[in-house]
Amino acid sequence: MKTVFVTGGAGFIGSALIRLLIAESDWRIVNIDKLTYAGNLESLGGAGRDARHVFSHSDICDRQAMDALFAQYRPDGIIHLAAESHVDRSIHGPGDFIQTNVVGTYTLLEAARAYWSTLAEPERGAFRFHHVSTDEVFGSLGPTGLFDETTAYDPRSPYSSSKASSDHLVRAWQHTYGLPTLITNCSNNYGPYQFPEKLIPLMILNALAGKPLPIYGKGDNIRDWLYVDDHARALRLVFERGQPGATYCIGGRNEKTNLQVVDTLCRLLDQQRPRANGRRYEELKTFVADRPGHDQRYAIDAGKIQRELGWTPTESFESGIAKTVAWYLDNGEWIAHVQSGAYRQWIDQNYSQRQS
Repeated sequence: MKTVFVTGGAGFIGSALIRLLIAESDWRIVNIDKLTYAGNLESLGGAGRDARHVFSHSDICDRQAMDALFAQYRPDGIIHLAAESHVDRSIHGPGDFIQTNVVGTYTLLEAARAYWSTLAEPERGAFRFHHVSTDEVFGSLGPTGLFDETTAYDPRSPYSSSKASSDHLVRAWQHTYGLPTLITNCSNNYGPYQFPEKLIPLMILNALAGKPLPIYGKGDNIRDWLYVDDHARALRLVFERGQPGATYCIGGRNEKTNLQVVDTLCRLLDQQRPRANGRRYEELKTFVADRPGHDQRYAIDAGKIQRELGWTPTESFESGIAKTVAWYLDNGEWIAHVQSGAYRQWIDQNYSQRQS
């Protein structure tokens, strides 16, 4: 049985990837997660209890722990998603972002290189280190144009700078040491199990609670929205079939302003969960001071991954956002555990018995 390490597997994108791999592949997955505030084992659903899923409560900055995991499980590759990822948090506390995203990636690269160097062929040639990054490393677009694999880096926030740094480290380890690496840069993800600090779940939950819906500036900042399950499919394709040393941009081809996103959510909630007072959710919209250094527009040209690997998103924004709203309306227990903090103490016996 082939084994893949997934770092950050209790996070939003990582848990979606693990659910996909358990459902549609034969991989054994070693899920490495520190379980910071946004790490939630409940997001794995039934996949977390599958015999092919092994959970390790570990920090990627801990070299000794990483070396022990490589020695114990001898993986065929790594999909590295562990990261601090919220721009607002990076503005108010950049230190954690440097530590996890930069130092953690360096530590994982060195542990992977030490292990990889001991492998014989063909395992050495088949090994992959797949680093999952963001489109925010490219900076801000004007009214036209798209990010692609040749776009120069121009990060504007502590978060994007830390991810750009980790991207450069991964490329350096490939060029200097020959470690077979892959990098993907994705656009804004959304979908089920997303932590409520992010725009879409925050707006849904605030609306249901009758709280204001805070919108930065004029709400005209544009993002390219990618449904998380589409992203998970792309990650699997790149990991299994991507060319070592290559970068692939993954986007949803769904450019929307933040205001358009909020208006869409309000309309869907009006239809599916009308307010008890008969008023419309859009009345809760509140415009607030803009975020420092707020990039105006992101959009990705995903032509390379389509041409080389045959990937295209299956969800339009309209279909994906409808599924997302329905999921949040139907999963009150998961939401309640996140809002109360109960999820942080929730570790099923199946996990605690497997911790390394």
